[in-house]
Amino acid sequence: MSEKPCIICVAITGSLPTKANNPAVPITVAEQVESTQEAFEAGASIVHAHVRNDDQTPSSDPEKFGRLLEGLRKHCPGMIIQFSTGGRSGAGQTRGGMLSLQPDMASLSVGSNNFPTRVYENPPELVDWLASEMRTYHVKPEIEAFDLSHIHQAASMNRDGRIPGNLYIQFVMGVKNAMPADRDTFDYYIRTVERLAPGAEWCAAGIGAAQIVLNEWSVSSGGHARTGLEDNVRLDRDTLAPSNASLVERVTDLCERYERPVATWQQAREMLGV
Repeated sequence: MSEKPCIICVAITGSLPTKANNPAVPITVAEQVESTQEAFEAGASIVHAHVRNDDQTPSSDPEKFGRLLEGLRKHCPGMIIQFSTGGRSGAGQTRGGMLSLQPDMASLSVGSNNFPTRVYENPPELVDWLASEMRTYHVKPEIEAFDLSHIHQAASMNRDGRIPGNLYIQFVMGVKNAMPADRDTFDYYIRTVERLAPGAEWCAAGIGAAQIVLNEWSVSSGGHARTGLEDNVRLDRDTLAPSNASLVERVTDLCERYERPVATWQQAREMLGV
């Protein structure tokens, strides 16, 4: 058991799920703000956000991110706002075009890996540019580790100052053709972070059916947890999740079971230094 507060991140939309997959997936800025507010009230202290076009395709439009940022700050005061710089919604430096808006955090993938049908390309030059923009605009990176090498690379960038301060590393497991939800690997990830980046905080995200598995592993091991409709649109094989808040509530239930307090936004900001 750990008395350390558990930070819950809610990934509300992503680039792939549509209303055909689950009508609760929030697409418009207004829907995203409403869904995030419900998740915030349920216990999430970080929102991981993408934006979409009217036809539900992914976008990197800074104007859309700006409207979302304004709405989230108004309706979810204090919540940590994290923007995605992921590759499905743009190419090259367009992926970081919204960083000048100065969200609290942004995702940063420091290496490439396979996805279900393509390569998720994160060449060193782009990684360095994204990290530089985050330093310029005082945006804290969330390292998305799809592979063990990504933890090593993040620690190296931390040592040479390209990623300043204590790291926040998220293990992503369950993506087809990438790292599966494997418990021995998960435990080794934790030990690797503790060895290479003392003082770092870590989180984990599971994709699809692996979501609740990684939630439990994280909560029971003293880490933080990500949930939300981006990663998983179901409560179980037969039941669609009615909202992002319902997935957050599953994590708060785990926190209660393992006697972990749910972090307030104030505690989350203190732990992450944002």
